[in-house]
Amino acid sequence: MVEIGEKAPDFTLFDMERKQRSLHDFRGKKVVLAFFPGAFTSTCKKEMCALRDDLAKLGKLGAEVVAVSVSDPFSLKGFHEDNALNFPLLSDYTRETIMTYGIELHDFAGLKGYTVAKRSVFLLDGGGVVRWRWVSDDPGVEPDYAEIRRQLGRF
Repeated sequence: MVEIGEKAPDFTLFDMERKQRSLHDFRGKKVVLAFFPGAFTSTCKKEMCALRDDLAKLGKLGAEVVAVSVSDPFSLKGFHEDNALNFPLLSDYTRETIMTYGIELHDFAGLKGYTVAKRSVFLLDGGGVVRWRWVSDDPGVEPDYAEIRRQLGRF
């Protein structure tokens, strides 16, 4: 798993518009890198909408949100539109990025062989270094949004 103090591994993934986006495209700003199990699931909707609603506060702290799921770009586009999200959703449909970050959740929802991302948040500084992380083995648990803001204010 990616550790605090390490540079976050770069990746290039398709976004919900099927445009390639790389993590290094966001350098220079703090990044809230949020991994979520899948589009159109109840807890993921709550989390993404909470981040949407917090975006102004996060922006005042100099941060952008980038969210990653193993869902395909087509599903992410519908999820993005249905929830009026105001940050990019990236598709790790090959699951390479979640493996690199060490956050795979195997047999999701009892579906043998179906691997998704553990619900995770990595806070990156402007140089792409991980300054804080939260990873849950329980896909039904949301991160502490106040703690995310508090941690962003520390660097």
